[in-house]
Amino acid sequence: MATANDVANRIPITASLMLAALMNTLDTTIANVALPHMKGSLSASEDQIVWVLTSYIIATAIMLPLSGWLSEKIGRKRMFLLSIGGFTIASMLCGVATSLPEIVLFRLLQGIAAASVMPLSQAVMLDIFPPRLVPRVMSLWSAALVLGPVAGPTIGGWLTETLTWRWVFYINLPLGLIAFLGIWTFMSPDKGGRQRPFDFLGFGALALGSGAFQLMLDRGPGQDWFHSNEIWAEAVVAMIGIYVFIVQTATAKHPFFHRDLIKDRNFVSTSIIGFFVFGLLMSTNALLPSFMQNLMGYSALQSGIAAMPRGLASMIAFLLVPWLMLRIGSRTLIFVGLMLTLFASQMMSGFDLTMTAAPIMLALFVQGLGSGLLFTPVSVLAFTTLDPRHRTDATVVSAMMRNLGGSASISVIQALLLRDASLAHARLAERVAGGDPMLRAMLPTAMDPSTAVGLEGLNTELTRQASMISYDNIFSWIVPAVALLTPLVFLIGRERNVVATAVAAHAE
Repeated sequence: MATANDVANRIPITASLMLAALMNTLDTTIANVALPHMKGSLSASEDQIVWVLTSYIIATAIMLPLSGWLSEKIGRKRMFLLSIGGFTIASMLCGVATSLPEIVLFRLLQGIAAASVMPLSQAVMLDIFPPRLVPRVMSLWSAALVLGPVAGPTIGGWLTETLTWRWVFYINLPLGLIAFLGIWTFMSPDKGGRQRPFDFLGFGALALGSGAFQLMLDRGPGQDWFHSNEIWAEAVVAMIGIYVFIVQTATAKHPFFHRDLIKDRNFVSTSIIGFFVFGLLMSTNALLPSFMQNLMGYSALQSGIAAMPRGLASMIAFLLVPWLMLRIGSRTLIFVGLMLTLFASQMMSGFDLTMTAAPIMLALFVQGLGSGLLFTPVSVLAFTTLDPRHRTDATVVSAMMRNLGGSASISVIQALLLRDASLAHARLAERVAGGDPMLRAMLPTAMDPSTAVGLEGLNTELTRQASMISYDNIFSWIVPAVALLTPLVFLIGRERNVVATAVAAHAE
């Protein structure tokens, strides 16, 4: 729980936690656009360079469940200092890495250090602010959660093109140093030692299951999924680990996570919504840069600039959310956010290769507005009916659900994208190869299939058109997926603590 000193210093503490959280979420996507440059510099193949991302994801997945227990054992302040300091040092080492094994090792260290920052920062802010201010504070926290992945490609593209790929890691040094000094100066030390008995079997099963699941999702697209023995092995390990964890949680005297979490309707329903909504956000983040760069011919920087309206809309939403929560209620706000997200996906399903950047920017603005309206009430309602003693566990579980949602959606969508593009290419090629004289007459000379050069040009254009069809199909599938989430809104109980207190305080 928070001390009087922490309450008095809650503004600088919050600023430091927000900076650390933003640094953390920024790093989930900032390195993506720099991978092609890293590949040449580190003499790595296409398959090998992906481990720069995979190592970070796996390390975070394994360390995340342990972060809550460790913070209670050694104290939150010490845990934050170790995490922020370790992340900053690992970032510097990533920047100076000269070989693939080095950068993979340093990214592992980054992931281990980063795991605790998001859940513990949320738990601390819930403790040091009174209930009436929680919606406003959670809006700030949600901004870091959403804007980091959104801004990552833009910042990463600019740093890579203007300087070198190493600066996508060096940028963490000043941010990490300021956050470290802020926590060191303003947060009260706590001795820790409050941990419950450690459930070795529960943690081991969860770490093994979630780690294998993340590895399967990350490696699946490159290994042709279940045509690969590796993916089968990872799937089996993941299922066994998760099964053992569920049984252990249900039967152990002191389970790794308290069983009261699963009994809270608000926490369960908002965690499920968070899983899918964050998955939607991350999958769109993964799809649109490749769409704009590979099909529309944008540079990394141009694609980042085109995505900026999403960040702007999210900021507008975060400013409005506390006021809207008081007047229309959190459940209504979540529903409106889902509808805006659905509408944005519908707009994206109509993208084509002849359009300007305007439709992309408009669709992303609507999506940013929708996701901005969603995240804060989901974050607030998750804790309105939950015992404050379980906040640390709850924030860790929520973070795990978001991470799993992001990883799963990206992997599934990438697999569908490749499959649909291949099918569309085959269908288009059949029509051209059918000898339709009208179709052949429409083809320019550069695509004359009777010449080798023309055939190559024709195949390139067919690939572009097939990819565009595939992207539109994916965005079309997102629409019903979002629609299926709306019934979950009605499973959320009415606000009893946080928002009700805020309404009362506002009325005084």
